[in-house]
Amino acid sequence: MERTAGRATRIRLLDVRTVPMRAFHVTWLAFFVAFFAWFAVAPLMPYVREDLGLTTKQIALANVAAVGVTILARLVVGRLCDLFGPRRTYSALLAFSAVPVAALGLVDSYPAFVLARLGIGVVGASFVLTQFHTSSMFAPSVVGTANAVTAGWGNLGGGVTQMTMPLVVAALVAVGMEHGAWRAAMVVPAVALLGTAVLYWKGTLDTPAGNYPEHRPTGTSAPGSFLSAAKDPRVAVLALAYAACFGVELTVNANAALYFHDRFGLAAGHAAFLAGVHGAMNLFARALGGWVGDRVGGRVGLRGRVYVLAATLALEALALVVFARQGNLSGAIVWLIAFSLFVEMGCGATYSVVPMVNRRAVGAVSGIVGAGGNLGAVAFGLILMGGQTFDTVFLAMGAVASVAAVLSTTIRFSAEDEAALAGAAEPGLSVAG
Repeated sequence: MERTAGRATRIRLLDVRTVPMRAFHVTWLAFFVAFFAWFAVAPLMPYVREDLGLTTKQIALANVAAVGVTILARLVVGRLCDLFGPRRTYSALLAFSAVPVAALGLVDSYPAFVLARLGIGVVGASFVLTQFHTSSMFAPSVVGTANAVTAGWGNLGGGVTQMTMPLVVAALVAVGMEHGAWRAAMVVPAVALLGTAVLYWKGTLDTPAGNYPEHRPTGTSAPGSFLSAAKDPRVAVLALAYAACFGVELTVNANAALYFHDRFGLAAGHAAFLAGVHGAMNLFARALGGWVGDRVGGRVGLRGRVYVLAATLALEALALVVFARQGNLSGAIVWLIAFSLFVEMGCGATYSVVPMVNRRAVGAVSGIVGAGGNLGAVAFGLILMGGQTFDTVFLAMGAVASVAAVLSTTIRFSAEDEAALAGAAEPGLSVAG
């Protein structure tokens, strides 16, 4: 990886003075808000379904739209990062996304609902920006942990929104808003997006040394950088791996509340709380995957990161298959926690490998692999649209994770790649300032 002056070699959680750590904190917060807004309507779907008279297939199509559009958005944003830097790109994305989030509360028909979901799906590209920005701020020995923590704490927004948006609706009903409470509730994530856009613009720099274009790393704006990343077979394998973990996470975030509501007869609020458990695992699980990747990679080389990824995907596959066969609520909760742990560890392990693949096209690689996650979610959503049960979808996700685990072991690195990591500081994470 290119040696940029000022790149941090440790994650000091209480440090808000240095450029890398300010970017660290603002970046995970921005991704948290983006993820919160992206899935804010998911726990409210029992209300939306009744209000708009939606069918199961219509809901599945809307979910596919929300994650499918992100495939293109992530590819585009990855390239924009290389050209214009994360600060300008992220701020613009957050501000733009506030519009469809607020507009969702105004829809009165199914086509309008799908259109709003399409617009909201663009905010999912924020993940690429998060990974790009942290990759530019932290040294190779700790970049996997930095990527995993910022993305994991950001993904936590998917769990928090499951738990809090029903409470917002309940509060609005309590103050007299009998009808349309779910619509008014969408103002909350929209305002949060706008406020975070301002914070990102004012609180971060593109690199430890300063902003683009003056401090753009050499070679990242070359027209062939995206093509070189797209042609690398390792990138394709990582995209499949990310489909098998983040694609699963998106699918569960979008459907878990309805799954527990319909299968086990839980009230909407209780079902949403259980769905939130999946996202809440991001508090530590994704960071754990990145940290283990850094630690093992530091001991045995880059291939160690690959082995961590393969093992995590294999354990995820096993847990998904067992979860799909649970017929009682207590068993489902236990295995929900188990597969959520490995799903989110797999996400972190994937992005402990990503920055090592092509040091001159980190944005492009991040975008392609990130898009792979959404492609996985689209594929799983299409299975659901085809009339298959949730249990069948979970089995399919387990099968994809198994294949990805095997293919991940084929990823190789050159002596030059290994040399870029050699001699870097020992990875570390502390609360010291």
